Amino acid sequence: MQLSVNGALHEIKSSADTPLLWVLRDELGLTGTKYGCGKGICGACTVHLEGSAIPACTVAAADVQGLAIVTIEGLVPAGQIHPVQQAWLDAGVSQCGYCQPGMIMAVAALLRANPNPTDADLANNIGVQCRCGTYPRVIRALRTMVGR
Repeated sequence: MQLSVNGALHEIKSSADTPLLWVLRDELGLTGTKYGCGKGICGACTVHLEGSAIPACTVAAADVQGLAIVTIEGLVPAGQIHPVQQAWLDAGVSQCGYCQPGMIMAVAALLRANPNPTDADLANNIGVQCRCGTYPRVIRALRTMVGR
């Protein structure tokens, strides 16, 4: 089986029903995608599939063959920083940071699809359960990004 991850084609040895999350982390060494709940609820494992944010823990590797997968490591070229990541830094969003890659991936997909989201759009599309409760800083960072 072959998967296209971060613009490169990878020969995958895992079984076809292995969740994409574990292929990314264990086989490809892309540990920015985090394990949280294993049920697609918490959002820590969010990646882009054909540009849309999805939970990598609920998708079998075989089901994404031939589709473009992007992880936090591939969001921008090496040595660069994505505008969402910069907004996170500027607003001091992270505490423990565990959920942040998934949250950044969810927000990047939202802003690509809707560059001028409402506050409700922002609140409803963060897509990650953060135990540290950094949501006010996230909203502040996003409002700054979209000019509000």
